[in-house]
Amino acid sequence: MANRVVLITGALTGIGRATALAFARYGASVIVSGRNDEDGHALAADVQDLGLEALFVRSDVRYESEIIKLIDQAVARFGRLDVAVNSAGTEGYPGPILEQTAETYAATFDTNVLGTLLCLKHELRVMLPRGSGSIVNLSSTLGKRTAAGSSVYAASKHAVEGLTKVAALEAAPFGVRVNAIAPGPVDTGMLTRFTASTERKDALIAGVPLKRAGHPSEIADVIVFVASEGASFVTGQIIGVDGGKMA
Repeated sequence: MANRVVLITGALTGIGRATALAFARYGASVIVSGRNDEDGHALAADVQDLGLEALFVRSDVRYESEIIKLIDQAVARFGRLDVAVNSAGTEGYPGPILEQTAETYAATFDTNVLGTLLCLKHELRVMLPRGSGSIVNLSSTLGKRTAAGSSVYAASKHAVEGLTKVAALEAAPFGVRVNAIAPGPVDTGMLTRFTASTERKDALIAGVPLKRAGHPSEIADVIVFVASEGASFVTGQIIGVDGGKMA
């Protein structure tokens, strides 16, 4: 990844933050984005402390104008975009279908699905003319195997996987790869919010054959590999990193 230019959305916490640091450790310049200026500038400083170039651009993936600004600033600064990781996501409002509303749907889908679609659109806008690039989206085991109370979130991750496969087919003739990573339970703030109690969190983790939650760095390492030339014949795939949960 030396001398590569990598963009990560949703980079300020959890898997996104671990991914930014992982790419930097492999020698990439990184553009990190999110909605918190303080955390964003702090992350960029952490990357720079490793001796790599970093740029923080505040952006909200729900708005196309902000994505355009993000991509254009990245290209203006570094001249190109080699890798994009679409990590921005939300758990929304977990609960029974009877409790879901148009508002809870929009709160999840606007970030997880619309945000991924718009990021893909503008990442491909700059990658396709160059004839190279790799995009990694973030899905979940709930994109394949659902659970009670996960209706809107699970549906959003099913959609992300569909978008990934279509984008891969459309981009392949231009030499651009598109894949998705589907983590199982990972020890992040999102997992704590999603499960809502220690008992539910412990029960979810108990269903993982390795009997533990993943660490964000473990997901990040797989993202780096999938984005790299080591996976140059891999596209259109949903790659599970789940401690055996989907076995």
